[in-house]
Amino acid sequence: MSFSLLLAQTAPHFSNVNIEYGTKHVLRVLDFIWQQTTILTWLQAVMGMSFGIIVMLYGWRIYKTLTVIGFGMLGLFIGLGIGTQFQRPIPGAIAGCAILVILAIPLMRWAVAILGAAAGGILAGGIWHACNLPQEFVWAGALTGLVAGGMMSFVVFKLSVMLFTSLSGTVLVVIGAFALIYRYETFASEPPTTHLNQLYYGNPWFLPLLLTGGTLLGILLQLRSAKGGGKE
Repeated sequence: MSFSLLLAQTAPHFSNVNIEYGTKHVLRVLDFIWQQTTILTWLQAVMGMSFGIIVMLYGWRIYKTLTVIGFGMLGLFIGLGIGTQFQRPIPGAIAGCAILVILAIPLMRWAVAILGAAAGGILAGGIWHACNLPQEFVWAGALTGLVAGGMMSFVVFKLSVMLFTSLSGTVLVVIGAFALIYRYETFASEPPTTHLNQLYYGNPWFLPLLLTGGTLLGILLQLRSAKGGGKE
């Protein structure tokens, strides 16, 4: 059997496997976000939304504090993942958080670059998913945003700060709003409904649209707030 014939026969199989692999990981991310939404109380949701609005409006003014917090959270998740491998999740999470918090203070510009890259990757991956492009290559869209977001901090530092702070604030506002709607539909509505769940899982553009739109709004509000202000 010729190599070309063998490739032609196996290509559809590997294509289907890649599609399933990509879709599985996208659904895993969506499930994680939804789980965080459903466990919040109404008080936690309101507090999260309030803090998110502040971050969206004034992220540039308090970016050093937010960068340290964001880098600490990143270290927490990394440490949690590493600690879980050694069956020490809590010490790993604490150590990872502490190490990255300590590193973020003297390496502020690099910390901003990493957070800006993460924000760019999340937004670009979400746009890829929203446009219903091949899900097995969603990583390519995320990688493009990752590079662009990271490079932005070395070209337009202020815009990079506004990017990750606006996205962070938007995530808090969106998850808080989702939590309030979920609790209303589940516990207050008669009979209980699942409109938000259907909209969330049934429309790939729904969450990326909210995150992208909220991020752009936050950047515009921060640019307006910082207009006429001094440099970093």
